[in-house]
Amino acid sequence: LKGMLCTAPDQLKDKDRELLTALTESCPEMTALTGHIRTFADLLKPAAHNGPHLDQWISAAREDDLPHLHAFTRGLERDHDAVVNGLTLPFHNGGTEGVNTKTKLIKRQMYGRAGFHLLRHRILLN
Repeated sequence: LKGMLCTAPDQLKDKDRELLTALTESCPEMTALTGHIRTFADLLKPAAHNGPHLDQWISAAREDDLPHLHAFTRGLERDHDAVVNGLTLPFHNGGTEGVNTKTKLIKRQMYGRAGFHLLRHRILLN
């Protein structure tokens, strides 16, 4: 269910879309949660207007009786400035994180096999 909720409706197969509709319509909390998830997903595309929209989203999420969503909104408010920057600015460290992940993968694959020199060569060749 989590995967279907986090997938854009137009990307779902017809069978999955029908199942998701049936599940969400049978429970008012699921209907509200689905709406909040989809609205928040729209905020994940960086745009200048996302800062005020985030505040509106937090207020709307707080109005519903969804305790786990309230915990999420508290975390967003705790790091509000960083979240707003992430949602409004086009800059990110995705490339750096990708290199770190790839380096750690190579390191794990080579565990116990060789020293630093071979690790360095494998990283440079990838």
